[in-house]
Amino acid sequence: MSKEKFTGVKGMNDMLPQDAAIWHKVEETAIDVLERYGFQEIRTPILENTKVFTRGVGEVTDIVEKEMYSFVDSMNGDQLTLRPECTSAVVRAVNEHNLLYGTTQRLWYIGPMFRHERPQRGRYRQFYQLGAEALGMEGPDIDAEMIIMLSRLWKALGIDGVRLELNTLGALPERQAHREALIRYFEEHKSELDEDALRRLYTNPLRILDTKNPDMQDLVNNAPRLLDFLGEESRAFLARLEKLLEAAGIEYTINPRLVRGLDYYNHTVFEWITDRLGAQGTICGGGRYDPLIEMLGGRPAPGVGFAMGLERVIELMRECGNVPVSTMCDVYVLHHGGDTQITAMRAAEALRDAGVRVVVHPGSSSIKSQMKKADASGALFAVFATEDECAQGVLGIKALRSREGEEMPFAAQTPVKIEEAPAQLVEALRKVRGA
Repeated sequence: MSKEKFTGVKGMNDMLPQDAAIWHKVEETAIDVLERYGFQEIRTPILENTKVFTRGVGEVTDIVEKEMYSFVDSMNGDQLTLRPECTSAVVRAVNEHNLLYGTTQRLWYIGPMFRHERPQRGRYRQFYQLGAEALGMEGPDIDAEMIIMLSRLWKALGIDGVRLELNTLGALPERQAHREALIRYFEEHKSELDEDALRRLYTNPLRILDTKNPDMQDLVNNAPRLLDFLGEESRAFLARLEKLLEAAGIEYTINPRLVRGLDYYNHTVFEWITDRLGAQGTICGGGRYDPLIEMLGGRPAPGVGFAMGLERVIELMRECGNVPVSTMCDVYVLHHGGDTQITAMRAAEALRDAGVRVVVHPGSSSIKSQMKKADASGALFAVFATEDECAQGVLGIKALRSREGEEMPFAAQTPVKIEEAPAQLVEALRKVRGA
């Protein structure tokens, strides 16, 4: 009988061991930067009540209309959805647990999101987002701080060639006036609208401005601009944000067509964009969403946040040539079996007590064969607990990697007393990592 070979669901990918180092690098660096600005972690469930997203994201957005994984719970009839984004889920949690009572919140999250769309480079059906939300703060200073924080993150990750595009959606009355002007304008050019634009004309005309259809670019470029409908307060908000960014040395471009795809945004919207990833150029987007907390049942309070797709960030790091090497361990211990294996395991435990990653060769085989395994592990040092060394009360230590122009500790295999070997290895690793 033939065996059936199973494969993963299309657009939902495995993270393999050789990719672990770059994922850890991105996550650890981002968390370090976020925590320097006072952000704390929040975790929400992958499943939410569908209304969390239909009410927050918007009934006539692409996410709700075409991309959400929604179903009815057969046990109790609940309408549930795998989260397509996390801002609405975070706001739901903040409201439910009264986290804004008498205070403000700076929160970050990381985890998988789900959207049923055509998989392509850096864009998948299960994808990972890292994001942050600042709740209860209404001035443009927190908007600026979030953008400055992201600029710091790109530098920490060694990412260059990203540019910031900025826009404002103004206040609700201004958006409504602009919306009416857009509808009148596009009604006059109905014959030039594609199917998506016609569908959005009376439900979400702002999204027509974000079309990627090349045949509509001239039409969209000549459409009424929201900037022309802004009142004094909205203009002052944007001007203050620009001044803060310029004071921090952050370069940006005002893009009047930048609208973002979700209903809950107002005032500031922004995207960080690269030309290195083809059509999927946006690696991070966000903005201000003052209406959302009340929309999801909380007391009115302002909010601003961002989210980045980690797959796209990792693709960009690869394009920038900044990819850390995944290794199994720092030290690989070889032995001849029997009592030498016991010595090897004791030495390994002493190293692990000091925080060193150690692999002891499993089973027994020739030292030549074990050396091949040691080299493939990515270890910096090999430790030899052979019969000859153990009989002399020593362990052999040898560097497995060389660095051009630098002298490696234990470049030649060196005997070290068994009881002294762990401390000397820890010191050698410290020197190599500090180089």
